[in-house]
Amino acid sequence: MSCQTLTNSLDGSSKSRLWLAKLLPGIIMAAKALPVSMIRVSAPVAHVSNERIFRPSSENLISIQMLLDPENMKWKEIEANHKRTVHKIEKIDNFQGHPAPLLRFRSSLKGPCIGECFADFIMSLEERKKWDKQIEQVYEICPILDLDSANIAMHFGRYGDCSRLGVGYCQTKANLGVTPREQLTLCGIQDFTDGSCVIWGTEMEEWHNHLLPEGERQTRAKSHIFSTTLTPTSENTFDVEYVLQLEVGGKLPTWLTTPIMTDTIKSMFRHAERFFAGSKELDIFLEEKAKRDEFANRHSLLMTP
Repeated sequence: MSCQTLTNSLDGSSKSRLWLAKLLPGIIMAAKALPVSMIRVSAPVAHVSNERIFRPSSENLISIQMLLDPENMKWKEIEANHKRTVHKIEKIDNFQGHPAPLLRFRSSLKGPCIGECFADFIMSLEERKKWDKQIEQVYEICPILDLDSANIAMHFGRYGDCSRLGVGYCQTKANLGVTPREQLTLCGIQDFTDGSCVIWGTEMEEWHNHLLPEGERQTRAKSHIFSTTLTPTSENTFDVEYVLQLEVGGKLPTWLTTPIMTDTIKSMFRHAERFFAGSKELDIFLEEKAKRDEFANRHSLLMTP
């Protein structure tokens, strides 16, 4: 399956709506249906081994229905300038009934379309520190290593090849009287045969708090929706659509947090632009990736002819 099969007859705006509305909810629901026992942690989780990561509820079903309803996909333009790295920013207020807006950032970058590389900007502490001054720590706390079984559980190729899956932990620093925030998210990368990919994530439920690291608990921020879609436009260019609905927690108003969040994501795209434009870091990453792929010798059940 490829992105093109979903979008070949639609214009740019409709493409994004169809991609987000039809693909992302399915990925998240399929991934959350994986057995908790697939998550490898040091602490025993036998007491939840027969449970699923996702518990269906009326709230979950309403959220998915809202995603699939075109009436709830009316984007309001915040910024538009084709000369900028992020050439368009849009939002939907009160999406799914949450106070935080659903934000969408679009960019066109030069360089190879590599989802794993882009994901490192978010999940690698070393890379994250280069554009996010507020990050304290971020790492994969519970990797899911049996990707073939994960792909089978996720409807065997319906949503591409899941090349990475796990639970990540993130904590931000205190700043100007604002206390630190922490998150626990289920994240993954879905690769497609046309070279495109989706990097996605969604907040874990409160009843997964036993997966949190030891120590003092911080105010919980929650990513209701996170998706980054990379689509190659030539051998050395690609488009990026970054979608995020993040509640920072506490009593901070969205009119204050949204501009800060927007500026932070712009910083990430400026870092990505420099990275992909033939930097030494990109060359090093490609060499290390080739070694990892050779060592792992993983041939996807879905990508193998």
